[in-house]
Amino acid sequence: MKSTTYRNLTITALLMALAIMIPIVMPLKVVIPPASYTLASHVPIFLAMFLSRKSAACVVIGSTLGFFVAGFPLVIVMRAASHIFFALLGAWYLKNHMEVLSNALSFVTFNFVCAIIHAIGEVVACLLFYTTTTLPNIDLMYVVFVLVGAALLCIVWLMDIFPCISTRLYQNL
Repeated sequence: MKSTTYRNLTITALLMALAIMIPIVMPLKVVIPPASYTLASHVPIFLAMFLSRKSAACVVIGSTLGFFVAGFPLVIVMRAASHIFFALLGAWYLKNHMEVLSNALSFVTFNFVCAIIHAIGEVVACLLFYTTTTLPNIDLMYVVFVLVGAALLCIVWLMDIFPCISTRLYQNL
């Protein structure tokens, strides 16, 4: 194996460890099922997208495991698992179109598309959960589009700011 393979494997393992630990130990988290606001829970996934699709998938699995072990409700664990869609598509796009990082407009567009895919995945996870379980009557429109939607608006905003930081970190690797 090449030294870059070892390096990527090590970075992936560290990002997985972070993804597992963040939901468990992060002091700043708000849980209003199906929404949860856990500070920095997406950061390892964003960074893994710059390495490879395999790294991104492993980190999403680690994040899902972290939310499960931390005792979050099952719908939140399902939302964490739905990150696989935007992480894999984003990592694939970055691998094939690295020039997207050089232009601010294309970079913001890339982030916005990732955020839309992210939103669709989380809404589908919530819809699947609430339409297939026998939970008490809930206002499905409020739960899915207000609680989850509000979180995703914050994520869209962060995805436009965070990549500027992450690309600087990636260039220093």
